[in-house]
Amino acid sequence: MLFSLPALRVRRLRSVLFGVSLCCIGWAQAALPIAHWTQASGARVYLVESHAIPMVDVQIDLDAGSRRDPAAQAGLASVMAGQMASGLRADPSGKGPYAQALDENQIGEAWADLGASFGGSASGDRLSFSLRSLSYPDLLSKAVALAARQMAHPAFPEAIWARDREKMSASLRESLTKPAVVAQNRFAQAVYGAHPYGYRATPESLSRISAQDLQALHAKALRSCRASVSVVGDLTRAQADELVKRLLALWPSEAGCQSLPAVPEVAALTQAQDLKLPFDSAQAQVLIGQPGYKRNDPDFFPLLVGNHILGGGGFVSRLTEQVREKRGLSYSVYSYFSPGLHAGAFGVGLQTRPDQAAQALGVAQEVVQTFVREGPTEAELKAAQSNLIGGFALRIDSNRKLLDNVANIAWNRLPLNYLDTWTQQVERVTAADVRRAMARVLQPERMVTVVLGASAP
Repeated sequence: MLFSLPALRVRRLRSVLFGVSLCCIGWAQAALPIAHWTQASGARVYLVESHAIPMVDVQIDLDAGSRRDPAAQAGLASVMAGQMASGLRADPSGKGPYAQALDENQIGEAWADLGASFGGSASGDRLSFSLRSLSYPDLLSKAVALAARQMAHPAFPEAIWARDREKMSASLRESLTKPAVVAQNRFAQAVYGAHPYGYRATPESLSRISAQDLQALHAKALRSCRASVSVVGDLTRAQADELVKRLLALWPSEAGCQSLPAVPEVAALTQAQDLKLPFDSAQAQVLIGQPGYKRNDPDFFPLLVGNHILGGGGFVSRLTEQVREKRGLSYSVYSYFSPGLHAGAFGVGLQTRPDQAAQALGVAQEVVQTFVREGPTEAELKAAQSNLIGGFALRIDSNRKLLDNVANIAWNRLPLNYLDTWTQQVERVTAADVRRAMARVLQPERMVTVVLGASAP
């Protein structure tokens, strides 16, 4: 143990930190006051004060996700984020409670002592860091100091990366024995083409990543002027401002924030692709899709409601009714959109018996074509709106979920009242809106179709 802290207090409140918090349920019917300001460093801060429980959640997002990975080094951003917990260099200043060099075990012990958590991850668009801590000043101050050190001074030990690379490569090889993974990989390649959204880490791409590459990406990616920081919890605005300054204090300073190179958009499909992949499996995997839309699309809500009706609403969706309920071809069938800074995929997925794959595919394609051409019925629209609005409280019923929503507002530059008006936006959607938006975004005649496992190799 690096520090002697009030362990009993930490244990009593551990369920608050790592369990479900009910502090936010009342916010579903009340205005959510999101404060927003920009610090002198250029960091954009978004805060929701919640003083019901002594907890603070922080998320820092940067434009350094996997869409900026070199094609030959797919997985670089994700690996870098994960390896930041493998060791810390000594702080040259020699100041602070965590100034000494720490190995991965000591880092883990330090976080356990604090009863707090910190981690890094990379999605297609974002490099993200997340901190969760009790708000007691003695604990929070140390958690912020450790998080700041872990972000600014990772050691990236070569031996640790070599060890973890072997584990990751073995896991990737094992995943390729799973039909769902193989089908999803081929689907992403076909939908996205050469766009980085279609990149997938492989043992070969990991072998091209060195500890020096991790250090280089880290040195380039962390800039306060590019940071979007979301804070939810037991802090005032002044306290949150100071917390963010401390978290980013060790990052490199940059006079004037230079623009990052543009990433090309996802290319639209010009023709249908039918991929039939032999695989010896008990179930055939069926995937249908194409590039969808960007998160800033003005038809976001009509597309949200439309997808809920088509296949995103579970047992009340049209795909479930036609594929499962009427014909018994699949236990589960779904559709989704995954919008991002670029057009994320639209997809329909199901599993079925190999001898039923062709029939299930035909039914799913017919449902999509009909829905795009005709749109929903008024009854389907009202049911979907009722379901979405009724479930809205579950989207913000914990600090973690609320943080996700605030970070979404911050990252996508959405209006600060986005959550306050969410249900009204859903209510405002008409059947004509859904039909127009779905017909504009989807082209059933040019979709990718992947059927894996309909016949043995």
